[in-house]
Amino acid sequence: MVGRAERAERGVGRRAVLGLALLGGALGARAGSHEDFFTAIQRDNGAAITALLGRGFDPNTRNLQGQVGLTLALKLDALRAVQALLKAPQLQVSALNANDESALMLAAIKGHNEVVQALIARDADVNKTGWTPLHYAASGVQPQQVAIVALLLEHYAYIDAASPNGTTPLMMAAQYGTREVAQLLLDEGADPALKNQLGLSAADFALRAERSDVAQAIAAAVRQRQPDRGKW
Repeated sequence: MVGRAERAERGVGRRAVLGLALLGGALGARAGSHEDFFTAIQRDNGAAITALLGRGFDPNTRNLQGQVGLTLALKLDALRAVQALLKAPQLQVSALNANDESALMLAAIKGHNEVVQALIARDADVNKTGWTPLHYAASGVQPQQVAIVALLLEHYAYIDAASPNGTTPLMMAAQYGTREVAQLLLDEGADPALKNQLGLSAADFALRAERSDVAQAIAAAVRQRQPDRGKW
């Protein structure tokens, strides 16, 4: 009986050691995949990302800084990585990074129109609370900014969305974006008379940036909205 018990105990011990070894190997492989995933993003290696996703790696994994792969790829302009990630059915396209930014916001400010279209087609949140994709789109200076702003408005982006400090997309366009985007927002009905929490209007934003032409366009829009006092 003792010999049989000892053999059984040794068998259990070997199985336990084997189980721990397999678990350690799995954890090591998982850790290696994590590092490989973010290295592939930094190197804009779409093929490597596709291979990892094909083996079951989660495309929504975050790095130690709280960045999800998709927002990191957009920050790095790693567009091959972006395209590889967008092919993953389980990708959470509206996931926010540690700075409360979505992929749609980053694609919008960087002028990546095709990525913006792909994200909207995947039901990315156009009207995220706080700073919105339209704020970011209005701030960009790339050739595609007008098209991106128009696309967001076509998909019901709120044109006078207020940031946490009351800043609107028109204010952002007035100081940071292009004159064409500011004019598009005015033409589409943005309210030029709104003020943020500091009491600054879109015209004030333009003047702070010494953009007198934009300030004049905004002032003209304000006058146009005022009733004609000369008529009875």
